[in-house]
Amino acid sequence: MWDLIVVGAGPAGASAALGALAADPSLSVLMVDRHEFPRDKACGDGIAPHVLDLLAGVGVTGILDDWTPVRRFVLTRGAVGVDRQMARPNWVVPRTVFDHRLVEAAQAAGAHFIRRRVRGLAVRSGYVDVDELDARFVVGADGAHSVVRRELGAKPGPVALAIRGYAPTPPARAASQVIAYGPGRQPSYAWSFDRGDGWSNVGYGELLAGTRPTRSELLENLETLLPGATEGGESWWGHHLPLAGWRWRPQRGPVLLAGDAAGLINPMTGEGIYYAVATGLLAGRSIADALRAGSTDAGTPYRRRTSRLLRRHLRDTALVAQLSRSDKILDAGIRAAADNQRIFDDLVELGLADGGLTRRMLSTILP
Repeated sequence: MWDLIVVGAGPAGASAALGALAADPSLSVLMVDRHEFPRDKACGDGIAPHVLDLLAGVGVTGILDDWTPVRRFVLTRGAVGVDRQMARPNWVVPRTVFDHRLVEAAQAAGAHFIRRRVRGLAVRSGYVDVDELDARFVVGADGAHSVVRRELGAKPGPVALAIRGYAPTPPARAASQVIAYGPGRQPSYAWSFDRGDGWSNVGYGELLAGTRPTRSELLENLETLLPGATEGGESWWGHHLPLAGWRWRPQRGPVLLAGDAAGLINPMTGEGIYYAVATGLLAGRSIADALRAGSTDAGTPYRRRTSRLLRRHLRDTALVAQLSRSDKILDAGIRAAADNQRIFDDLVELGLADGGLTRRMLSTILP
């Protein structure tokens, strides 16, 4: 009988293990994933400094010291654009590297890992059966197509489809994270994130509504918005992005969802690693608290913690995502960020971490 089984050992899962063990190092924690690590994962690979702040809180430091920070952020839509230096640098690190290091950090903290595909679970009296593995609590961190979410009966929200590859970094987009918004219903954008080693993570994503775009159409849209981005590209991989909505309310009980499995992808930028690490850590801590209290309900303390952190932020990102469907408002926001460093900083916080919509932002984008 494990104290905690974590289904999925990506950033959300490894963080759940780290959060639980930081609160109580004596807990028995098992991470289960269908892949061995290191393994690739389709993603933009952008890591905000806020992620490192959270990890430092559980004793994980220095894991990106050998990677080059990215200080410039570029946002464009047609002829309108902003190119500024961020208040704090980001990193662009392949998931083969970042995820593996987080798994190793969780194992160093005392978590166990096995490779196994989880096909279902059942909540019993006093424990949870995870394909014949028993635990007092479970965290579902198994991504966009989460088996745990399906077993809980939680309905997915809106979904975007994206394609990601790696291509040589052109000089014009070096040392930058670039997002270029496309036409049509938002979100619709291409990106090019320089890793600092001569290669960039490049891709294109759009909201799924009606006909599913083909691989060639996605690559064509990427090339249209960021000319030359596909040249020399490799490792193309399509993936779904479960977008966050106006609010998120975790269920009561012994099974929690974190990261992509909870449908937590920023609808403005497609960012998900901050949400994954933040909710994973809070899930682990909430389970440690429930075990200490002799309770079978970790969902209630988890809901309180995540609400304090994300309630306003999710509301504001959903509002901005709605407003950005207006070309006029989207252009006004980009122009305001180009004219004012503080508005630019507000926009970065909202799009890459847990920032909120500020009055100065609203005053510049609303008529």
